[in-house]
Amino acid sequence: MSQQHTFVRRPRRNRKSEVIRSMVEETRVTTDDLIFPLFLLDGKNQQTEVASMPGIFRRSADLMLKEIEECMKLGIRAFDVFPAVEDQWKDKEATRSYDPNFFYLKALREIKKQFPEACIMTDVAMDPYSSDGHDGLVRDGKILNDETLDILGKMALAQAETGIDILGPSDMMDGRVGYIRKVLDENGFTDVSIMSYCAKYASGFYNPFRDALDSAPKFGDKKTYQMNPANRREALIEAQLDEAEGADFLMVKPALAYLDVIRLLRDNATLPITAYNVSGEYSMVKAAAQRGWLDGERVMKETLLSIKRAGADVILTYFAKEFAQSLKH
Repeated sequence: MSQQHTFVRRPRRNRKSEVIRSMVEETRVTTDDLIFPLFLLDGKNQQTEVASMPGIFRRSADLMLKEIEECMKLGIRAFDVFPAVEDQWKDKEATRSYDPNFFYLKALREIKKQFPEACIMTDVAMDPYSSDGHDGLVRDGKILNDETLDILGKMALAQAETGIDILGPSDMMDGRVGYIRKVLDENGFTDVSIMSYCAKYASGFYNPFRDALDSAPKFGDKKTYQMNPANRREALIEAQLDEAEGADFLMVKPALAYLDVIRLLRDNATLPITAYNVSGEYSMVKAAAQRGWLDGERVMKETLLSIKRAGADVILTYFAKEFAQSLKH
């Protein structure tokens, strides 16, 4: 015989149907929340899959234009373009990063010409172009901060001149947001936004990305400029500095292991908060799904939801296209 209890509150009443669950849903992820990172190759008709990132490809500009067109039709309207630079073009001072005839800058101009309505973001850091593989200028085994800023300024200006919308300084050099903002403003690019990699941690989740760009450091590590994973309060220092220096967005990278930091910045900053759902986070889900250990699509959506729920306004994710496709079925 069933026993009927009298409860004033029964939370399950708000879960009893799909319609009611949707009405009371607190957090939603849409394609408008997402930025899709893309990897650019030199040449034509070139496409190679990143071995450690199933479903993610390096593409030459002609094929990248087709990929962007396809993504735009799915509702993805923002893209972060990273260059895969061959070793022959790398040097200690990353001089190709501001050469207007280099394939990356030429491709950015073409992308904006073909898709002026798309939001194009770029990466400002030395490591893709550096023969040392570091985000800063190296002398005598030391990564120099202030000397790096001049290179970053030239790089940022060259990228702004292509017509892109958002610059992403990912180098973690002190003072680089203010330096770049000054360079942009003095050259008439007051409308170009800066999405600062504000709290970028020295994480083990970046390896597949470094495979994609062949940008691993040639010696040592990045712990003198990227943040200690043990630190939360330090993220507030970085956020306050970058906001004061003119950043338009504040980013936390990686995302999943740093959801508490996303929430910390959301609760203490007025700027939009972005989070980078990085390559290692993507690859873990893909590897487990390929082995049948979990439902890849379900975990992808849960992952993005967790980042949004933690307080991120914008998410950079390699799942962007896959997420958009999932909404169509």
